[in-house]
Amino acid sequence: MSVLSIRMIGDPILRTPAAPVSDFGPELARLIEDMTETMIDVQGAGLAAPQIGVGLQVFTYRVDGVEGHVVNPVLETAGPSQGESDVEGCLSVPGVGSYIDRTDWARVSGVDVSGHEIVVEGTGMLARALQHETDHLGGTLYIDRLVGEDRKNALRAIRRADYNRVTSRTAAERSRTLGSSFVQGASSAPPARSADPTGTRASR
Repeated sequence: MSVLSIRMIGDPILRTPAAPVSDFGPELARLIEDMTETMIDVQGAGLAAPQIGVGLQVFTYRVDGVEGHVVNPVLETAGPSQGESDVEGCLSVPGVGSYIDRTDWARVSGVDVSGHEIVVEGTGMLARALQHETDHLGGTLYIDRLVGEDRKNALRAIRRADYNRVTSRTAAERSRTLGSSFVQGASSAPPARSADPTGTRASR
């Protein structure tokens, strides 16, 4: 198994819808093993294949002791909004984070590494992770779901002249272990409207 590098905002693969998996052989098994190791290496709550440069519909997750993967996921959401319960961010978009309006319940139906049907269902943090990672597979970043001042602030931060230094510094720090993911248990920080967390706080 290997710890993998992460693709940063601006990489076309992050904006390209991932292809369904059709080959359930050893290459898929190795991919999922590597993604899982990478996610664990950075104490992540999830990791989507496009984030490590693979355009396939696969993500891994690890939230509150529940760990696994889903191939070719189909997302369902319902229930009330989680509101401003947690700051959400993405290590493909370092230095920016904000509150995202996610539903409190989500379910993903798909298959596992062997092609067997699986269903993952959860609320709170797990629901947020399922929604975030499924978005990645459709070429959507969490910043696309920001509205109003939060969106303006996030885009302003990304367009800053020194943002390339942020991404370069982040890449250099990660290169020590080549880890990346949707971060679980990152240190607390204010949302994008006032500052810049480097990942997600309990939601990411």
